Amino acid sequence: MPQSLKQRWTAGAPCYGAWSTIDNPVPVELMGRSGFDFVTIDLQHGFASQHSLPHLLNALHSTPALACVRVAWNAPEQIMRALDLGADGVIVPMVSTAREAASAASACRYAPAGQRSWGPILANASHRPVEPDDGDARATCIVMIETASGLEEVDAIAATPGVDALYIGPNDLALSLGLGRVGYRESPALLEAMQAIVAVGRQNGIAVGVDCTTSADARFWHESGAAFTMSASDALLLRAAADAAGASLSR
Repeated sequence: MPQSLKQRWTAGAPCYGAWSTIDNPVPVELMGRSGFDFVTIDLQHGFASQHSLPHLLNALHSTPALACVRVAWNAPEQIMRALDLGADGVIVPMVSTAREAASAASACRYAPAGQRSWGPILANASHRPVEPDDGDARATCIVMIETASGLEEVDAIAATPGVDALYIGPNDLALSLGLGRVGYRESPALLEAMQAIVAVGRQNGIAVGVDCTTSADARFWHESGAAFTMSASDALLLRAAADAAGASLSR
């Protein structure tokens, strides 16, 4: 078995990821072969859906990149299905309390540690049966800290059993803190909040990731203690390349 996300973080090397938002298996496979350590299929803000997820994960599994899924909400059935279909990890948005974090973690673990129902669809279909202990060890529970309430509760969230990582969503965090649509480079208050989350992760011995806009941002946050980042998406990369190509032909 390839390294899990948790194993890569433990090794200490920077872990770089990208978003898959286009509802088609070809772009996600291209992203998976582009050198990123992991690719996250976005069911919250992307074009993909629960219906198309099996096809997208199947395409991603043919690449060297690990597969992650951001579910649309903190719903156990969404988390369990993503893992059953072969996701190495799930990103759960808008986690604001330790109770919500515990719910997400429980959906990632089989009994007695959690409430995940036994049904490894992909593993059985691929003749690669997985034991519950192995499934628990590999499934990576990543909860997003992106609200003022989540920031206030971040110590308790980070200490929640079964939570493997915190993922900072700067856009919603800035909005929730009343800072408006600003980035950390323009807002000392947002920067301080994000740095505080990274520090809490270190204190609790769990990884912290940061959603980034550019590669420069990703490097900054890795140097600041983040274990992983995502700094690209298929749709935005395609738009940038198309804009550049169109601009080069304009008069």
